[in-house]
Amino acid sequence: MNSSSAFDAQDVLAGCGWDEGWAAEFAPYAAQGLVPGRVVRVDRGLCDVMTADGIVRADTAFVTPHDPLRVICTGDWAAVDPDGAGDPRYARTYLPRRTSFVRSTSSKRSDGQILAANVDHAIVAVSLAVELDLGRIERFLALAWESGAQPLVVLTKADLVPDPVTLAHLVQDVEAAAPGVQVLTVSSLTGEGMDVFGTVVAGGTSVLLGISGAGKSTLANALLGADVMEVQATRDVDGKGRHTTTTRNLLLLPGGGVLIDTPGLRGVGLYDAETGVGQVFSEIEDYAEQCRFHDCAHQAEPGCAVRDAVDRGELAQRRLDSYRKLQRENQWIVAKTDARLRAEIRREWRLRGAEGRANHDAKRGGGRS
Repeated sequence: MNSSSAFDAQDVLAGCGWDEGWAAEFAPYAAQGLVPGRVVRVDRGLCDVMTADGIVRADTAFVTPHDPLRVICTGDWAAVDPDGAGDPRYARTYLPRRTSFVRSTSSKRSDGQILAANVDHAIVAVSLAVELDLGRIERFLALAWESGAQPLVVLTKADLVPDPVTLAHLVQDVEAAAPGVQVLTVSSLTGEGMDVFGTVVAGGTSVLLGISGAGKSTLANALLGADVMEVQATRDVDGKGRHTTTTRNLLLLPGGGVLIDTPGLRGVGLYDAETGVGQVFSEIEDYAEQCRFHDCAHQAEPGCAVRDAVDRGELAQRRLDSYRKLQRENQWIVAKTDARLRAEIRREWRLRGAEGRANHDAKRGGGRS
């Protein structure tokens, strides 16, 4: 390979996110004659890998462990057989992930499902064509923070909210549910906000998340400057669209950066996301530090700073309810893999239920003559 082609090869990898850190991690595999590439798509035991020589088809048989979180996925950096090693080649392993976006499966088991790896920005797409579901946004953000990526909320179809005052109120509602997260309004139809959005995604790897009909594929096409992703009409009755994206695809953007488009997610279950939940509800955890009891449940305990904040109007009751819901769900998911923890949680719930009933009875009794 001459110096010009070597430069071109490195340029291809750099466009996929390759850097000196990845090169250092890959050095042992390079010594074995393997070549690096980024996983573009995974489908039934095979994957498409972008290498310096273009996209190759690789078999994932060597990286299919029993742990579903360790299977190869879109966004991984893989070590694959060199050219001439057969068709398809084999992906022998993948490099340790810097970040990983994981949700729980929809089954009754405690399995997690990895959606994307080595992501810098987790973009939560939310359609303004339907009423905002702030609880769902908080759920997505908890998973995004837990992944290690920087979340970003993109409110799509802004052209459907022509009144600037109404749009400003909607943005404020989302910002209140997303502390520390940038909120953008965009319209793929008019181009509103797309320049700012394009600048954000140009720096690193981004994953597009959201329910079906949120406008993810339309956003992807706008960034790509071409109708690469199929788009179907949204139903007027509920604002939902069909699942136009059926696999997770890694796309190189002409303006720089890498985008991973995902299918619409019907279920967004938490998976060991305690840190992410705490980040989404950081103001509640700040108040909780002022509670009289360190294990305060923020219900009827004396000296509860969280309840006091609600009573003063500083904290919305909806936020507290959402916080409790996600905390309980996350505790239960974690407990599925730990029998002792599961027993402790059940015991704690019984005790708190008994305390709540006792407090209720005491209040009723205190009002009797």
